[in-house]
Amino acid sequence: MEHKKPYIITEQPGTKYYCACGNSKNLPYCDGAHKGSGLHPVKVEIEEEKTVAICSCRLSANPPYCDGAHKSVQ
Repeated sequence: MEHKKPYIITEQPGTKYYCACGNSKNLPYCDGAHKGSGLHPVKVEIEEEKTVAICSCRLSANPPYCDGAHKSVQ
């Protein structure tokens, strides 16, 4: 079953790789499940601790962040 709401996460500073294919077993983070698909994870540098909303429907116009696009498919 596909996740329909964003993943709300308090991230610590550092480099994050968010899944772009939806097949990771560690969503919303990339675990390499995209290999061979032509898709690549979204790399984000988090400068300071902050809460983020990571898109899970893959419809956001601003990946990896949720822009509310999931509301149009519910």
